[in-house]
Amino acid sequence: MVPQQRSAGGPAPMPDRDPVIDLARFFCLVLVVVAHTMMVSPVLHPDGTVTTENILGNQRWFEPVVWVLQIMPLFFVAGGITGLQSWRRLRARGGTGVDFMQCRLLRLIRPAAVLLAAMFLGLSAARLTGVAPQVIELVASGAGMPLWFLAAYLAAQLNLPWLAALHDRAPWLSFAGLAALVVTVDCLRGVLPPLAYLNMVFLWCAVQQLGFIIADGRRLQSGRPARFGIIVASNMLLGLLVLLGLYSGNMLVNLNPPNVTLLLLGISQAAALQLFRPGLSRIASLAWVRRMMGVAGRRSMTVYLWHLPLLAAMSGLLLLTAFPQPVGGSAAWWWGRPLVLLGVVALLLPVLALFGRLEERPTASGPSRSRPAAAVLLAAVAVFVPAVDAALNGLTLGLLGGGAACFALAVVLLGRIPARLTTPAEPSGGSEPPLPRPPLSANVEP
Repeated sequence: MVPQQRSAGGPAPMPDRDPVIDLARFFCLVLVVVAHTMMVSPVLHPDGTVTTENILGNQRWFEPVVWVLQIMPLFFVAGGITGLQSWRRLRARGGTGVDFMQCRLLRLIRPAAVLLAAMFLGLSAARLTGVAPQVIELVASGAGMPLWFLAAYLAAQLNLPWLAALHDRAPWLSFAGLAALVVTVDCLRGVLPPLAYLNMVFLWCAVQQLGFIIADGRRLQSGRPARFGIIVASNMLLGLLVLLGLYSGNMLVNLNPPNVTLLLLGISQAAALQLFRPGLSRIASLAWVRRMMGVAGRRSMTVYLWHLPLLAAMSGLLLLTAFPQPVGGSAAWWWGRPLVLLGVVALLLPVLALFGRLEERPTASGPSRSRPAAAVLLAAVAVFVPAVDAALNGLTLGLLGGGAACFALAVVLLGRIPARLTTPAEPSGGSEPPLPRPPLSANVEP
């Protein structure tokens, strides 16, 4: 970490690199991949239909476990920390909110566009060769979950410039306002259920604001006893809401559409991140841990986007063979999970070699102007329409093709990021730190 001096009247100083955040991201990614291998269990019925069972999610003992391991809020907290830092650095170089949107969109949708195109072409070929439609539908649904996350994360990140402006004026009031919107939507969702999906924006933006508070340094942070108290209080309130029957105790059920329970988890996880920061910093400083985070960080979005479709494809293809298919939840099924995880990792390696480079900085090699605001906004619409459709209605082969076309159109509209927005500026009194170097989490840093 490289400390920076604070300029008069400017925002709190920010480090050039926060290894604790990189460690948190790495932990979240590993946990998501491992958890999915213990959830997906396709079943081929005698009539030829294929269904998918969520074995882990249906276990009663798993509810208190997922209460602790539901790390999606932590992902948005981390996104708020790095996003606020990146926005301030870009703004110091003369960048605008539209430039920030262009950077964020390009970093995240280039890997996704290739995934959708590859899945559409592969599944179309499989359909022409006579693969059962049920198997094709199973594999297509495997990309649905990464797309809902992509839509939610982009919604939070694209709103970041103006939310950061609110935060600079009144950090706690802006967070309280978003939290009030989350509660309001939850109160009205019983009358008009579709309203619940508004919290895909309100809730994750509120959790992102927690990252802003952490990123802004000591002037907004509390001591260790207060952080511990926040963890206890938020979990006690969450437990009370569950005991009263207002919400499910299963945090997988509460995830889509999200509700206030995820906000309480986000508060708890943000406080825990700061409470355990000294220990996490020591772990992140180990040489082998830094190397591991460096390798994973450069390809993290590719791993996230591809692991579930590859898992679904492997599971679907095994249904067409004579390979033993143990009953989901049986002892044999559980013993086979490590083999499934190894299979997913083996399939990911060539994918990372082929497509991982798409996460590198898409910067113009020569002089390049910022894209017009209309082009960036149109690209955002082209991305959100198929992503939201997939999140609400599931992913089909037709939507895969349409989504691939929309994402490709968005990449063309966005062009390349001007070099002036990504190359470190000359020091100017130490008021702004340089942009982070590519080795870690390049997919979410402009």
